[in-house]
Amino acid sequence: MFNSLHGRPVPPAIGAKIANPALVVIAVSGDGDAYGEGGNHFIHAARRNHDITYLVHNNQVYGLTKGQASPTSDVGFITKTTPYGATNPVNPISLAIVSGASFVARGFAGDVEHLSDLIKKGITHRGFALIDILQPCIIFNHKNTFQWYRERVYKLESENGYDSSDKKAALEKALEWGEKIPIGIIYRKELPVYEDQLPALHKGPLVTQEIAPKRAESLLAEFM
Repeated sequence: MFNSLHGRPVPPAIGAKIANPALVVIAVSGDGDAYGEGGNHFIHAARRNHDITYLVHNNQVYGLTKGQASPTSDVGFITKTTPYGATNPVNPISLAIVSGASFVARGFAGDVEHLSDLIKKGITHRGFALIDILQPCIIFNHKNTFQWYRERVYKLESENGYDSSDKKAALEKALEWGEKIPIGIIYRKELPVYEDQLPALHKGPLVTQEIAPKRAESLLAEFM
């Protein structure tokens, strides 16, 4: 395990995967650090399709720092930092899809069995897998509660004919929020994986490759 700076779990996760592609790498984050402080890392990890799984616990508020509005707070959400109401929120599902992620899903913390299955599928998928987890904050968010979600979420698996490889259909589902909120695999497609394209990894993981002593000395001399 590696504890990174707040908002910065993706870079060390990518570094670990490049150093040893044999590892199963999972980054864990919240909506504030994933889509706020770490939004740039999120977009480019999706664009390059790194083979990591990104679990984002989305409670639509900064719970750790005591209730400020987050990038996903609903329009009009009142907090100490948004006394007149929050403005237009980030849509992480559509952002991930248009950025190039090859696996985009949404789960609900109130349905553990369904969420567990999504996480398993995200981990086994080769490429960047985002799982946005609707997880109510019972202390600082009294709008988006467990009951609020239970009245709105529905499983995409129950929709006959939905094709998660259809990007246009996926984007339509990504924009669906309000009276109905889809959960499940919203978009999935096999795309080239970043680590497969690195010449340095063609001989195997970096951690198993031998470095010639002279080459190591020249590298050290270059940076001294």
